[in-house]
Amino acid sequence: MLTYELKKSPGVPLYEALYRCIRGDILSGVLKAGEKLPSKRALAENLEVSKITVETAYSQLLSEGYIRSQEKVGYFVEQVARTAVAAPAVQQEGREEARPWLVDLTGSGTGHFPFSVWSKLQREVMLDYGEALLLPLPNRGIPQLRQAIAEHLAAFRGMHVDPENILIGAGTDFLYNLLIQLLGRDKVYAVEEPGYGKIRKIYAAGGVACGSAAMDSRGVIPESLQNADVLHCSPSHHFPTGLVTPVSRRMELLAWARERGGWIIEDDYDSEFRFDSHPKPAMQSLDSGRVIYMNSFSKSLAPSIRISYMVLPRELMADFQRRLGFYSCTVPSFEQYTLARFLSRGYFEKHINRMRKSYKSKRNAVVSILENWELSRKLTILEQDAGLHFLVKVDTALTDAELEALLVRAGIRVRSLASYYHTAAGEDLRCFVVNYAACREEDLETALNALSEILKKA
Repeated sequence: MLTYELKKSPGVPLYEALYRCIRGDILSGVLKAGEKLPSKRALAENLEVSKITVETAYSQLLSEGYIRSQEKVGYFVEQVARTAVAAPAVQQEGREEARPWLVDLTGSGTGHFPFSVWSKLQREVMLDYGEALLLPLPNRGIPQLRQAIAEHLAAFRGMHVDPENILIGAGTDFLYNLLIQLLGRDKVYAVEEPGYGKIRKIYAAGGVACGSAAMDSRGVIPESLQNADVLHCSPSHHFPTGLVTPVSRRMELLAWARERGGWIIEDDYDSEFRFDSHPKPAMQSLDSGRVIYMNSFSKSLAPSIRISYMVLPRELMADFQRRLGFYSCTVPSFEQYTLARFLSRGYFEKHINRMRKSYKSKRNAVVSILENWELSRKLTILEQDAGLHFLVKVDTALTDAELEALLVRAGIRVRSLASYYHTAAGEDLRCFVVNYAACREEDLETALNALSEILKKA
């Protein structure tokens, strides 16, 4: 007779628990092929459960092929290929993701989300649209959001965009994969060197050839694009160096795209957060025929709000609708209508201005701490006027790997600039990327104290 301890668990009915127990015994070989199972009544009495519980469990096993029924005789175990039950994975100690860091200089800040305004707009949307929120969406996104984005781009980025050429998607990762299909896997995609490593991984996973676009102090060097068909770049604020590409170099890159018949994917990441001046005009505003503009609200609102968009040239949008128009919009209508109102009513502008002021104050405080540190002569701060990070060059004989290892040992998480190079060209730059948005002043002082001990012993 089968004996199991069936305990009530939240969300797991008794028949499901019994089904899992019997299935496990079949797969592990405890119950052999051809072995007869107890009758429903006998098993119910033995386990002190209802007959319907056993009947439902047997029915599930029968439908999945684990057992067979013989009329007026009973239930028998079927011949099923056994599978080794894997032991629960043991989390490795020292894994970076699980470590409780003393100071983390790689994180992003999320402490300024406008909860009250956002929730108010959500309630409005729910009341105004009701069941209409459940209807299918246009594949490019709702017209109200595309119109609001077009107006925002005109006011703040100097771009005159037809809302019909805007495509909404759930995160830039999804949009990059659409672009790979649209532009073609036979193209060579060039990515900035150094640059955000995830971009290269996305293109590689998409099955396209990915090359490196060399950079100097003015941005991507056009001569490095001889074998490329598509350039992925961030001319308004490059990550991680913070470089801004001047208009003369932008015109050179646009000339390359026209002559080559290539495309420029303008990733406008982090462009809202400039502290010395108004955000620089987008490259797309100089030539809307060869530039694909991309941006996201994940950085300016919150990482979990996966709403991104791209502006396609008119001919490319027509090509997209003809070849890939079967794709559905991946952002729920509820979030789209909410964001549309957030933009059109000026809340986004107020939010960005408030964040700029807050982050500028925080940046100044962080820089002040670095400048007044006892070993400040050992540090050089680079690119302070934009974005939520800056570079710090350390005067030391230690290699990047040695210094980073010593910082990790002290509980300080930070990434070197060299780690953003795909090749070994960035080896031992002794320069580190400091994300200050989520860093508390006392944490920074803790990190500097640890760095002092390291440099004094070096």
